[in-house]
Amino acid sequence: MRLQNRLNQFQRLYLKTGQLPAQFTVAELAEIFCCSERHTRTLLSHFQDAGWIDWQSQAGRGKRASLCCLKAPEELRGAYLQDLLNHGEHSAALQLSQLDPSHLNALLSPHLGGQWQEDAPTLRIPYYRPLQSLDPLALTGRAEQHLAHTIHAGLTRFVPGNQTPQPDLAHHWQISNNGKTWQFFLRSQLFWHNGEPLKTAQLMTRFQQLRDFPRAKHNLASVIKISQPHALCLQFDLDKPDYWLAHRFADLNCLLSHPDDPHIGAGPFRLTTFSPELVRLEQHTLYALQHPYLTAIEFWITPQLFAQKNNVSCQHPVRIILGEQEELSRVKPVRRSTSLGFCYIAANLKRGVLNASQAQKIVRLIQRSGMLDNLPIDHDLVKASKEMLPGWPIPLHDDADVPLPQKLRLLFHPPVEFELVAQALQEKLAEEGCVLEVVFHAGRLWEDGEVLGSADLLLGDRLIGESPEATLENWLQQDPLWPGILSEKEHTRLQKRLTRIQQIPQENRRSDELRDHFYQWMQSAIVTPLFNYQYQVSAPPRISGVQLTAWGWFDFCQAWVPPPLQTESA
Repeated sequence: MRLQNRLNQFQRLYLKTGQLPAQFTVAELAEIFCCSERHTRTLLSHFQDAGWIDWQSQAGRGKRASLCCLKAPEELRGAYLQDLLNHGEHSAALQLSQLDPSHLNALLSPHLGGQWQEDAPTLRIPYYRPLQSLDPLALTGRAEQHLAHTIHAGLTRFVPGNQTPQPDLAHHWQISNNGKTWQFFLRSQLFWHNGEPLKTAQLMTRFQQLRDFPRAKHNLASVIKISQPHALCLQFDLDKPDYWLAHRFADLNCLLSHPDDPHIGAGPFRLTTFSPELVRLEQHTLYALQHPYLTAIEFWITPQLFAQKNNVSCQHPVRIILGEQEELSRVKPVRRSTSLGFCYIAANLKRGVLNASQAQKIVRLIQRSGMLDNLPIDHDLVKASKEMLPGWPIPLHDDADVPLPQKLRLLFHPPVEFELVAQALQEKLAEEGCVLEVVFHAGRLWEDGEVLGSADLLLGDRLIGESPEATLENWLQQDPLWPGILSEKEHTRLQKRLTRIQQIPQENRRSDELRDHFYQWMQSAIVTPLFNYQYQVSAPPRISGVQLTAWGWFDFCQAWVPPPLQTESA
């Protein structure tokens, strides 16, 4: 942007002179500005017209002229930044900002939190990192997954606090033929975010695309035919019953974006701006279900603010704070919950270095040593796991004098707490005569089977959605972790068991079967939950309707901001 470039050039000049008068030739200034002499004269004219400098030139080539900077670059940036913010040009403002974080915070804070912008309720959230492109089939971040569920609709959906899939694009559905025929009846008058009518044929095309996509195809593994019996009906014929199907269609990987553009959805909010500095969602005026109260949601990508250790906004990713600078003293937690999702340790017995007894001993060392309780982390953020899910207890392993291998290899991916867990486990195993090599995996998901096969122990995390049992079944179906650490025979046995479970019509019986399966795995130390996160949203009193979802974010369709008082408007 031109203003950014001019400010950068002015800053180079200011570093040479400060606000003291100095003598320069045009050639010397051209060297400072890194441009031609002709463009230097243009810049000087602009700077003088804007009141940035006092420039007294002299006739004659090579003559020195008097120059004095009248403004400091930081002062100019702050003024222009404030002007851009006041005019709603947030992306340009954040691109312009090179201010010290404390000054930037003072300028940005009045524009964050719940606002009324041009008589429309808007929620602005400062965020600590750039967001991934919001294609549902390419997401790993928790915030991005929540946004994808806000932008895109599925045939079914989950609502906070309800484990049963609810109608979304489909008004209702029917199951026949002993669970092998599913008909989803679509709502009339559905529209994409670009205003185009949503056609049943487009959804058929999208489902055919999903059948070929690695992260989604398992959801449709039992489907042998997709058809359109009439204009508002999608029919799925299965080769075997799958009573998780309505749950699967509410999954992230079954969200139905436009078949020609994965960023166009049919959910309650549409994506209008996506840049490194600003992500903006606006209410979809043609949305089929109840419209949200908020008109717009903005993520202001401001890592500068989170770089301040003493900044109250500098929180862990599971903590969200809303509010203006003058309200921070009144900000208090409005919603807390312990995530059902968990961070876990998994044992790769397939590699042959570690056996089941040794894996059990390692888990027992973690459980009984108090290692997790002594980590140098904020224990208001994490809570040691006692269960995989409520009513799914983690078994305690008996003491056994089993020598550990001389050397083991551990692979871990984010979150950041895993590095501390890995270091503590490294020290604990050293006391047992075992050298633990610790390797960091940068991705949030396990994707490379060769990398998985090279590790004996793995630290990972599992997000849990509104329907916990369906989420865990989905985890077993789609995560490359399992074929990476299970023998071919064990993995085949797993697939057969999952196929049998999915054919049980009663949801409570499916849940019981899954619980028994995971209990057996925990007994064998194949996988063991270690800790859960404590989700928290804090806000001042004027931001209302904050309802936490299972992902740890709050439901954007429920939040609302009271209109400004007349005195405030005046």
